[in-house]
Amino acid sequence: MIISCTNKTNFMFHERITIIESRSFSKVFLSHWKFSKLKTLLDSIDKEDNNFSGDGYTSMAIIYTTFSVCNWLAPSFISFTGPRVAMLVGSLTYTLFMITFLFPSNWLLYLSSGILGAGAAITWTGQGNFLARCSDVSTISRNSGVFWALLQSSMFFGNIFVYFQFKDKEHIDAGTRGMVIGVLTAVAILGIVFLAALRPMADNSIGTSEAQRQIQEQRTGWGSAVYALKSAGRLFITRDMLLLSVAFLYTGMELSFFSGVYGPSIGFTKKIHNTPKEIVGLTGICIGAGEVFGGGLFGILGKKTTRFGRDPIVITGYVIHMMAFFLIFLNLPDNAPFKDTEDISYLDPPRPWIALICAFMLGLGDACMNTQIYSMLGGVYVKNSVGAFALFKFTQSIAAAISFFYSSYLGLRAQLIILVIFGTIGTACFCIVEWAAKRRQREETPEDSRTLSD
Repeated sequence: MIISCTNKTNFMFHERITIIESRSFSKVFLSHWKFSKLKTLLDSIDKEDNNFSGDGYTSMAIIYTTFSVCNWLAPSFISFTGPRVAMLVGSLTYTLFMITFLFPSNWLLYLSSGILGAGAAITWTGQGNFLARCSDVSTISRNSGVFWALLQSSMFFGNIFVYFQFKDKEHIDAGTRGMVIGVLTAVAILGIVFLAALRPMADNSIGTSEAQRQIQEQRTGWGSAVYALKSAGRLFITRDMLLLSVAFLYTGMELSFFSGVYGPSIGFTKKIHNTPKEIVGLTGICIGAGEVFGGGLFGILGKKTTRFGRDPIVITGYVIHMMAFFLIFLNLPDNAPFKDTEDISYLDPPRPWIALICAFMLGLGDACMNTQIYSMLGGVYVKNSVGAFALFKFTQSIAAAISFFYSSYLGLRAQLIILVIFGTIGTACFCIVEWAAKRRQREETPEDSRTLSD
């Protein structure tokens, strides 16, 4: 059947929405609920089970370490299975991780964390490949904006549900845990059903010639993995990518902070509210609101908001984050990330409304950073976007893993200092690369403007 250009574009857009909804279902637990509530949940299990001593920060570190390593192996896996099967297999590992909370065990927690890290790698890579197949040059910006906004909106569903389940409860009992995990596991299974219903999409890579596509079709299995590794390695040692890697590191660090440290820190600060665990759910909702607002503003309306380039948006995100870090420093005590505490910082008592405002600012700043990084990699590195995105996820996940490791030992203030340092350097490095790209674009003719990534 011959499909008209208009109908094909609409078909790809609806298929694009389907995959976003599917990922939102399967990630509704793990998008933010897992990160922000994991340590709080494990702490409640530890109080009831003397044989259990699983640590949330260690679990996150294992997830991101495995994730970073498996990013290099994911292309080979997908060359055998295709993106749809890869997303299905990856989503199953998300569901498995949730189910393990019904059977508390130290070894099972850490084993499932490693499996989840591998599953996340093939899920993200498969997702990116499938979404590229559903897009063309004229729709990639719109589809990316819709993806970011809807993906981050999954935070609302999980956190609103958890908020009402945890409301007015000082301790998360076994019955509440079972209800939350059971419902969210069912939602994740529904997401897997949606993923299984996705239609096959032909590989229609953006920015590659017919000859290059034929070479890619012949390069499968280990050949594809080796080629991707070599290509990414050559790209990594370039000046611009080394500079961008500093910005990638910061996104990993701030991701681990707002998703794995900030929420528990609020929950452990007993003076912030009569039931501080209740505020944790609202924190996730506010972070999600910031992410969705930023994704919509800088993604869907990308052509209007990027009129003056990507650097003003990144600088805006940097300023928002620095303001949030300062308010967190004033509002929460230094030992808040570790356990329940009666300590205070500079504000007595700690203000819950400040904590929620900071949560929104953390989400908004993260959206500013990530949407512009995606725009940078997809625009400047058109000819080697696979290698560029692989390096981004690899560097980001390594930074997140390191951050989760030191989060078990460093107080809140030390963690904030690290974020300020890397945020400042990372933003400066991103701007240097952006300014260089603008300069090259001005110097080149319109016909050559597509070859910036060469």
